[in-house]
Amino acid sequence: MSDEDLLVREAGGVRWITLHRPDAGNALTPDQRDRLIDLLADASARVEVRAVVLTATGRHFCTGADLRAQRPGPERPAGAPEKVVGDVARMLHTGSQRLVSAVLDCEKPVLAAVNGTAAGIGAHLALACDLVIAAEGARFIEVFVRRGLVPDGGGAWLLPRLVGLQRAKELVFLGDALDAAAAERLGLVNRVVPAEELEAVAGEWAARLAAGPTRALGLAKSLLNRSLDSDRATAFREEALAQELNMTTRDANEGVRSFVERRDPEYLGW
Repeated sequence: MSDEDLLVREAGGVRWITLHRPDAGNALTPDQRDRLIDLLADASARVEVRAVVLTATGRHFCTGADLRAQRPGPERPAGAPEKVVGDVARMLHTGSQRLVSAVLDCEKPVLAAVNGTAAGIGAHLALACDLVIAAEGARFIEVFVRRGLVPDGGGAWLLPRLVGLQRAKELVFLGDALDAAAAERLGLVNRVVPAEELEAVAGEWAARLAAGPTRALGLAKSLLNRSLDSDRATAFREEALAQELNMTTRDANEGVRSFVERRDPEYLGW
């Protein structure tokens, strides 16, 4: 992968990650995918990174996986088929599923600034983010059915949690393109803005996130992401543990002090 295929910059505590293969519709190569996973894990570990923005250049956000750039498999013994049972499942687990998990598990807030078409794993990459801002011309497409495929990259897990079971089935079964306004009405998108304002609005939101109590945001993200998979007793125990952990942080104590002293808090991220 060329360094130019994935652009990375940091400013004001925000890590901007930009897909940059506009001539290929920003279709993801395996190398790009692995680099994205590494960058998200690194964002969790770095104290100076307090929010992440995922975006892209050109007319598309991400049109899916680049099937022309797949890595060759291991050598097979003579007479063995090209694929054996387990190969496809392993490829998904180590590929698209690992990418979506990296977004969901990142300890920092991840914001998608969707500049254009997000299809297949590109749609799931955006929808796994904590907040989604879309340009007016953006589209979201569950393209799998058009190719006779089952959704991957966690789509069948993400969509019902975002829009409900019946709407998720409509999107997956029909594969129709969903424009930004419709995506906002369904709850897939937080905000739709004119294309020329996308970067500025994403920057404003990311700056607010980066100025927030980073540890509290990370713990809240974990609680919210697990909420629909937990029974009430488990959710309440995890909430209490998150509060216990958070109250050991400098920012939580700063928040309480600033309230008592009637001033704005100054959060540092730890």
